[in-house]
Amino acid sequence: MRNDFPGSSLRDLARLRDCRRKRCSSYDQTGANKDFVVIPAREDRVLCGIHGSGCINHIWMTTECNEPNYLRRILLRMYWDNETSPSVEVPFGDFFGIGHGLRKNYWSLPLSMSPQDGRGFNCFFPMPFNDAARILVSNEMEDADLVFYYYIDYEEYPSLDPGLARFHAQWRREIRQGIDETGMTNEEFEFEGINLTGEDNYVILEAEGRGQYVGCNLNVHNLRITDEWNWYGEGDDMIFIDGEPFPPSLHGTGTEDYFNMAYCPEQEYLSPYHGLIYPGGPNWSGKITLYRFHIEDPVVFQKSIRVTIEHGHANRRSDDYSSTAYWYQAEPHKALPPILPVKDRLPLPD
Repeated sequence: MRNDFPGSSLRDLARLRDCRRKRCSSYDQTGANKDFVVIPAREDRVLCGIHGSGCINHIWMTTECNEPNYLRRILLRMYWDNETSPSVEVPFGDFFGIGHGLRKNYWSLPLSMSPQDGRGFNCFFPMPFNDAARILVSNEMEDADLVFYYYIDYEEYPSLDPGLARFHAQWRREIRQGIDETGMTNEEFEFEGINLTGEDNYVILEAEGRGQYVGCNLNVHNLRITDEWNWYGEGDDMIFIDGEPFPPSLHGTGTEDYFNMAYCPEQEYLSPYHGLIYPGGPNWSGKITLYRFHIEDPVVFQKSIRVTIEHGHANRRSDDYSSTAYWYQAEPHKALPPILPVKDRLPLPD
């Protein structure tokens, strides 16, 4: 391992490194206390433009905004090495781990929302770059200006290890259509049916090139209104590597199983690598947020990857799905899916 890019475990803290620590921030350069930038409505702001080799290793941000669903109305974009197509393009709140336009105190190893009331947004994913790094925020609110505070901490290196891939994040949202359950018992609807292709699964990530998938958050809005048992899960995860046919090498056994939980969980749970931030209301109603990070077990691909999950067993349920996938890959990358316009990003009402 090169001494200018050590690992981040406790045992590596004693390793001397050949680098310089630097920061981009919103501090008041006049010496006063207005330590923020104002991003007008419908405008972009470049938060940092770094030249040379280095690695961003921590991002902290917070905002002052009272607009409803503002966390879906703001976009975060990142570009590495003078690329013109972003490697990251995600609604602000979703990037930091929670969808639905919501925020809440929670923690994981790479991402967190901290007090007060989840307004301290943190990211610890390492983001190496060889020639340049550029991070910008787009305020896509119609009338409201955005008061924005930030730190972007990075290390500057003499050169970058050529074996390091670039960080990427992709957001998706889709209201999936299942089947008509008229005439079925609840057990038939929830548990029966066959899926031997995975073609209609909800897609969390599609990427081409060489890299490794390192995790996601998944947000489900349970849209089924019933007094019957209304578990939103039973959907198997299916990860197709390098264009392989069905069944994929990584085929799971159910939604909660992929997120390392069991038996239709209804309890909030937070841990370094997996958790259930929003477990939903009674009978799994309302909005759910889960996360799973493959930090100890990244999913390696040489040509392509397609990360999917069924929406209910055999894709029978009709619910609102959104997700953010995180991965590293060698450039160039396949262009990210076009980001949905604001009206199609907003969460549905409860």
